[in-house]
Amino acid sequence: MTGQKRNRHKKGSIMMAVRHNGPFVMFLLPSLAGVMLFVLLPFLDVMKRSLQTAVTGEFMGVKNYDVIFHNQAFVLAVHNTIRFTLVCIPLLVLVGLMVALPLSNLKEAGLIKSVYLFPLAMPTATIVLVWKMVFYRQGFLNLFLTKLGEVTGWWEAVRIDYLGTGASFWVLVASYLWKNTGYTVVLWLAGILAIPNELLEAARVDGAGRWKCIRYIILPNLKGSFYTIVILSFLNSFKIYREAYLVAGSYPQEDIYLLQHLFNNWFVNMEFDKMAAAAVCVGIVLFGAIMLLQRLWDKAE
Repeated sequence: MTGQKRNRHKKGSIMMAVRHNGPFVMFLLPSLAGVMLFVLLPFLDVMKRSLQTAVTGEFMGVKNYDVIFHNQAFVLAVHNTIRFTLVCIPLLVLVGLMVALPLSNLKEAGLIKSVYLFPLAMPTATIVLVWKMVFYRQGFLNLFLTKLGEVTGWWEAVRIDYLGTGASFWVLVASYLWKNTGYTVVLWLAGILAIPNELLEAARVDGAGRWKCIRYIILPNLKGSFYTIVILSFLNSFKIYREAYLVAGSYPQEDIYLLQHLFNNWFVNMEFDKMAAAAVCVGIVLFGAIMLLQRLWDKAE
Protein backbone atom coordinates (compact mmCIF):
# COMPACT_ATOMS: atom_id res chain seq x y z
CA MET A 1 0.00 0.00 0.00
CA THR A 2 2.85 2.35 0.81
CA GLY A 3 4.30 1.92 -2.66
CA GLN A 4 0.94 2.63 -4.28
CA LYS A 5 0.53 5.78 -2.19
CA ARG A 6 3.98 6.97 -3.27
CA ASN A 7 3.18 6.36 -6.93
CA ARG A 8 -0.09 8.23 -6.56
CA HIS A 9 1.71 11.08 -4.83
CA LYS A 10 4.28 11.26 -7.64
CA LYS A 11 1.61 11.21 -10.33
CA GLY A 12 -0.28 13.93 -8.50
CA SER A 13 2.88 16.08 -8.26
CA ILE A 14 3.56 15.60 -11.97
CA MET A 15 0.01 16.55 -12.88
CA MET A 16 0.19 19.67 -10.72
CA ALA A 17 3.51 20.65 -12.33
CA VAL A 18 2.02 20.13 -15.79
CA ARG A 19 -1.02 22.23 -14.94
CA HIS A 20 1.14 24.95 -13.40
CA ASN A 21 3.78 25.12 -16.17
CA GLY A 22 1.57 24.11 -19.07
CA PRO A 23 0.74 27.69 -20.20
CA PHE A 24 4.41 28.66 -20.14
CA VAL A 25 5.38 25.62 -22.20
CA MET A 26 2.64 26.30 -24.73
CA PHE A 27 3.73 29.92 -24.95
CA LEU A 28 7.37 28.98 -25.59
CA LEU A 29 6.65 26.04 -27.88
CA PRO A 30 6.30 28.06 -31.14
CA SER A 31 9.59 29.85 -30.50
CA LEU A 32 11.38 26.64 -29.58
CA ALA A 33 9.99 24.95 -32.66
CA GLY A 34 11.17 27.84 -34.84
CA VAL A 35 14.66 27.77 -33.34
CA MET A 36 14.85 24.00 -33.79
CA LEU A 37 13.62 24.13 -37.39
CA PHE A 38 15.48 27.18 -38.67
CA VAL A 39 18.63 27.27 -36.48
CA LEU A 40 19.58 24.01 -34.79
CA LEU A 41 18.72 21.56 -37.57
CA PRO A 42 20.43 23.63 -40.31
CA PHE A 43 23.50 24.03 -38.08
CA LEU A 44 23.65 20.27 -37.54
CA ASP A 45 23.47 19.82 -41.31
CA VAL A 46 26.35 22.30 -41.72
CA MET A 47 28.38 20.35 -39.17
CA LYS A 48 27.77 17.18 -41.18
CA ARG A 49 28.81 18.88 -44.43
CA SER A 50 31.97 20.20 -42.80
CA LEU A 51 33.14 16.57 -42.52
CA GLN A 52 32.42 15.75 -46.18
CA THR A 53 33.53 16.78 -49.64
CA ALA A 54 31.41 19.42 -51.36
CA VAL A 55 30.56 17.45 -54.51
CA THR A 56 30.61 13.72 -53.73
CA GLY A 57 29.73 13.87 -50.03
CA GLU A 58 32.66 11.58 -49.20
CA PHE A 59 33.59 11.53 -45.52
CA MET A 60 36.81 13.52 -44.93
CA GLY A 61 36.99 13.76 -41.15
CA VAL A 62 38.66 16.97 -39.96
CA LYS A 63 40.55 17.52 -43.21
CA ASN A 64 38.38 20.50 -44.16
CA TYR A 65 39.22 22.14 -40.83
CA ASP A 66 42.92 21.58 -41.41
CA VAL A 67 42.58 23.18 -44.86
CA ILE A 68 40.91 26.37 -43.62
CA PHE A 69 43.33 26.85 -40.72
CA HIS A 70 46.18 26.81 -43.25
CA ASN A 71 44.33 29.07 -45.68
CA GLN A 72 45.90 32.55 -45.80
CA ALA A 73 42.62 34.22 -46.76
CA PHE A 74 40.87 32.64 -43.75
CA VAL A 75 43.64 33.72 -41.38
CA LEU A 76 43.56 37.28 -42.77
CA ALA A 77 39.76 37.46 -42.53
CA VAL A 78 39.75 36.19 -38.94
CA HIS A 79 42.45 38.69 -37.96
CA ASN A 80 40.62 41.63 -39.53
CA THR A 81 37.25 40.62 -38.08
CA ILE A 82 38.67 40.28 -34.56
CA ARG A 83 40.50 43.58 -34.91
CA PHE A 84 37.37 45.32 -36.15
CA THR A 85 35.28 43.92 -33.28
CA LEU A 86 37.82 44.80 -30.58
CA VAL A 87 38.14 48.37 -31.88
CA CYS A 88 34.49 49.12 -32.63
CA ILE A 89 32.69 47.76 -29.57
CA PRO A 90 34.58 49.82 -26.93
CA LEU A 91 34.36 52.92 -29.14
CA LEU A 92 30.64 52.45 -29.75
CA VAL A 93 29.85 51.87 -26.07
CA LEU A 94 31.93 54.87 -24.96
CA VAL A 95 30.69 57.26 -27.64
CA GLY A 96 27.07 56.29 -27.01
CA LEU A 97 27.44 56.88 -23.26
CA MET A 98 29.19 60.22 -23.75
CA VAL A 99 26.33 61.38 -25.99
CA ALA A 100 23.56 59.99 -23.78
CA LEU A 101 24.74 61.58 -20.51
CA PRO A 102 24.28 65.23 -21.57
CA LEU A 103 21.11 64.37 -23.53
CA SER A 104 19.51 62.92 -20.40
CA ASN A 105 19.41 66.42 -18.87
CA LEU A 106 17.46 67.92 -21.79
CA LYS A 107 13.69 68.12 -21.90
CA GLU A 108 13.77 67.48 -25.64
CA ALA A 109 15.71 64.21 -25.23
CA GLY A 110 12.89 62.20 -26.82
CA LEU A 111 12.92 64.30 -29.98
CA ILE A 112 16.71 64.41 -30.21
CA LYS A 113 17.14 60.65 -29.82
CA SER A 114 14.81 60.16 -32.77
CA VAL A 115 17.33 62.12 -34.87
CA TYR A 116 20.09 59.75 -33.75
CA LEU A 117 18.07 56.81 -35.11
CA PHE A 118 17.96 58.38 -38.56
CA PRO A 119 21.08 56.51 -39.87
CA LEU A 120 19.37 53.18 -39.17
CA ALA A 121 16.51 54.17 -41.46
CA MET A 122 18.79 55.04 -44.37
CA PRO A 123 19.26 52.39 -47.09
CA THR A 124 22.70 50.82 -47.15
CA ALA A 125 23.20 51.79 -50.80
CA THR A 126 22.69 55.46 -49.90
CA ILE A 127 25.21 55.24 -47.07
CA VAL A 128 27.75 53.59 -49.36
CA LEU A 129 27.29 56.30 -51.98
CA VAL A 130 27.96 58.98 -49.37
CA TRP A 131 31.13 57.26 -48.16
CA LYS A 132 32.36 56.88 -51.72
CA MET A 133 31.78 60.56 -52.44
CA VAL A 134 33.70 61.53 -49.31
CA PHE A 135 36.65 59.13 -49.26
CA TYR A 136 37.55 58.36 -52.87
CA ARG A 137 40.70 59.78 -54.44
CA GLN A 138 38.74 62.73 -55.85
CA GLY A 139 36.19 62.80 -53.04
CA PHE A 140 35.01 65.65 -50.89
CA LEU A 141 37.60 65.07 -48.14
CA ASN A 142 40.54 65.35 -50.55
CA LEU A 143 38.97 68.40 -52.20
CA PHE A 144 38.56 70.05 -48.81
CA LEU A 145 42.14 69.24 -47.75
CA THR A 146 43.46 70.47 -51.10
CA LYS A 147 41.57 73.74 -50.76
CA LEU A 148 42.80 74.13 -47.19
CA GLY A 149 46.37 73.52 -48.34
CA GLU A 150 46.04 76.17 -51.06
CA VAL A 151 44.75 78.74 -48.58
CA THR A 152 47.32 78.03 -45.86
CA GLY A 153 50.23 77.02 -48.09
CA TRP A 154 50.99 74.09 -45.80
CA TRP A 155 50.69 71.31 -48.42
CA GLU A 156 50.00 70.66 -52.06
CA ALA A 157 47.04 68.89 -53.66
CA VAL A 158 45.86 65.81 -51.73
CA ARG A 159 45.05 62.70 -53.76
CA ILE A 160 44.87 59.92 -51.15
CA ASP A 161 42.78 56.85 -52.00
CA TYR A 162 41.46 56.15 -48.51
CA LEU A 163 39.63 53.00 -49.61
CA GLY A 164 42.75 51.57 -51.25
CA THR A 165 45.15 51.96 -48.32
CA GLY A 166 45.31 50.99 -44.66
CA ALA A 167 43.03 53.96 -43.94
CA SER A 168 40.15 51.88 -45.33
CA PHE A 169 39.92 50.10 -41.98
CA TRP A 170 39.25 53.36 -40.16
CA VAL A 171 36.76 54.41 -42.83
CA LEU A 172 34.86 51.20 -42.10
CA VAL A 173 35.07 51.87 -38.36
CA ALA A 174 33.70 55.38 -38.87
CA SER A 175 30.86 53.97 -40.98
CA TYR A 176 29.98 51.44 -38.27
CA LEU A 177 30.02 54.07 -35.52
CA TRP A 178 27.96 56.52 -37.56
CA LYS A 179 25.27 53.97 -38.29
CA ASN A 180 25.06 52.25 -34.88
CA THR A 181 25.63 55.07 -32.39
CA GLY A 182 21.95 56.03 -32.58
CA TYR A 183 20.45 52.88 -31.08
CA THR A 184 23.27 52.79 -28.51
CA VAL A 185 22.35 56.31 -27.38
CA VAL A 186 18.68 55.31 -27.13
CA LEU A 187 19.51 52.26 -24.98
CA TRP A 188 21.78 54.31 -22.71
CA LEU A 189 19.07 56.97 -22.37
CA ALA A 190 16.50 54.34 -21.47
CA GLY A 191 18.75 53.08 -18.69
CA ILE A 192 19.59 56.56 -17.40
CA LEU A 193 15.98 57.78 -17.38
CA ALA A 194 14.91 54.60 -15.53
CA ILE A 195 17.07 55.54 -12.52
CA PRO A 196 14.84 56.90 -9.72
CA ASN A 197 15.26 60.65 -9.50
CA GLU A 198 15.13 60.41 -5.71
CA LEU A 199 18.56 58.77 -5.67
CA LEU A 200 20.13 61.63 -7.60
CA GLU A 201 18.38 64.27 -5.50
CA ALA A 202 19.51 62.60 -2.27
CA ALA A 203 23.09 62.49 -3.57
CA ARG A 204 22.98 66.19 -4.48
CA VAL A 205 21.64 67.04 -1.03
CA ASP A 206 24.59 65.18 0.46
CA GLY A 207 26.95 67.37 -1.59
CA ALA A 208 27.70 65.07 -4.52
CA GLY A 209 28.63 66.86 -7.71
CA ARG A 210 27.83 65.89 -11.28
CA TRP A 211 30.76 63.52 -11.69
CA LYS A 212 30.20 61.79 -8.35
CA CYS A 213 26.55 61.22 -9.26
CA ILE A 214 27.67 59.67 -12.54
CA ARG A 215 30.31 57.49 -10.92
CA TYR A 216 28.47 56.26 -7.85
CA ILE A 217 24.81 56.29 -8.90
CA ILE A 218 24.31 56.40 -12.68
CA LEU A 219 27.02 53.99 -13.85
CA PRO A 220 26.29 51.25 -11.25
CA ASN A 221 22.61 51.33 -12.30
CA LEU A 222 23.46 50.93 -15.98
CA LYS A 223 24.82 47.38 -15.79
CA GLY A 224 21.77 45.92 -17.50
CA SER A 225 21.96 48.46 -20.32
CA PHE A 226 25.71 47.88 -20.64
CA TYR A 227 25.29 44.12 -21.08
CA THR A 228 22.52 44.57 -23.67
CA ILE A 229 24.53 47.13 -25.64
CA VAL A 230 27.69 44.99 -25.67
CA ILE A 231 25.81 41.91 -26.92
CA LEU A 232 23.95 43.85 -29.64
CA SER A 233 27.12 45.67 -30.70
CA PHE A 234 29.03 42.40 -30.83
CA LEU A 235 26.41 40.83 -33.09
CA ASN A 236 26.03 43.94 -35.26
CA SER A 237 29.78 44.11 -35.83
CA PHE A 238 29.35 41.01 -38.00
CA LYS A 239 26.80 42.81 -40.19
CA ILE A 240 29.16 45.47 -41.54
CA TYR A 241 29.81 43.30 -44.59
CA ARG A 242 27.20 45.07 -46.74
CA GLU A 243 28.99 48.41 -46.46
CA ALA A 244 32.43 46.90 -47.02
CA TYR A 245 31.22 44.83 -49.97
CA LEU A 246 29.36 47.65 -51.73
CA VAL A 247 32.23 50.10 -51.23
CA ALA A 248 35.12 47.88 -52.32
CA GLY A 249 33.67 44.70 -53.86
CA SER A 250 34.46 41.04 -53.20
CA TYR A 251 38.21 41.60 -52.93
CA PRO A 252 38.72 44.88 -51.04
CA GLN A 253 41.89 46.32 -49.59
CA GLU A 254 43.34 43.62 -47.30
CA ASP A 255 42.72 45.60 -44.09
CA ILE A 256 38.93 45.34 -44.59
CA TYR A 257 38.83 41.79 -45.95
CA LEU A 258 36.41 40.26 -43.42
CA LEU A 259 34.99 36.81 -42.79
CA GLN A 260 31.86 37.76 -44.70
CA HIS A 261 33.95 38.47 -47.81
CA LEU A 262 35.55 35.06 -47.44
CA PHE A 263 32.21 33.26 -47.09
CA ASN A 264 30.83 35.11 -50.11
CA ASN A 265 33.83 34.18 -52.27
CA TRP A 266 33.73 30.53 -51.20
CA PHE A 267 30.01 30.43 -51.93
CA VAL A 268 30.53 31.90 -55.42
CA ASN A 269 33.28 29.35 -56.07
CA MET A 270 31.05 26.56 -54.66
CA GLU A 271 33.62 25.58 -52.03
CA PHE A 272 30.86 24.54 -49.65
CA ASP A 273 33.00 22.12 -47.66
CA LYS A 274 35.43 24.84 -46.58
CA MET A 275 32.57 27.26 -45.99
CA ALA A 276 30.80 24.74 -43.75
CA ALA A 277 33.93 24.09 -41.70
CA ALA A 278 34.55 27.82 -41.27
CA ALA A 279 30.89 28.40 -40.34
CA VAL A 280 31.10 25.77 -37.60
CA CYS A 281 34.24 27.38 -36.18
CA VAL A 282 32.70 30.85 -36.24
CA GLY A 283 29.46 29.59 -34.65
CA ILE A 284 31.35 27.92 -31.82
CA VAL A 285 33.46 31.03 -31.20
CA LEU A 286 30.39 33.31 -31.17
CA PHE A 287 28.54 31.00 -28.79
CA GLY A 288 31.59 30.81 -26.51
CA ALA A 289 32.02 34.59 -26.53
CA ILE A 290 28.38 35.18 -25.61
CA MET A 291 28.54 32.59 -22.81
CA LEU A 292 31.74 34.23 -21.52
CA LEU A 293 30.07 37.63 -21.48
CA GLN A 294 27.10 36.13 -19.66
CA ARG A 295 29.38 34.56 -17.06
CA LEU A 296 31.29 37.82 -16.53
CA TRP A 297 27.97 39.61 -16.21
CA ASP A 298 26.71 37.13 -13.59
CA LYS A 299 29.92 37.58 -11.58
CA ALA A 300 29.64 41.37 -11.79
CA GLU A 301 26.17 41.19 -10.28
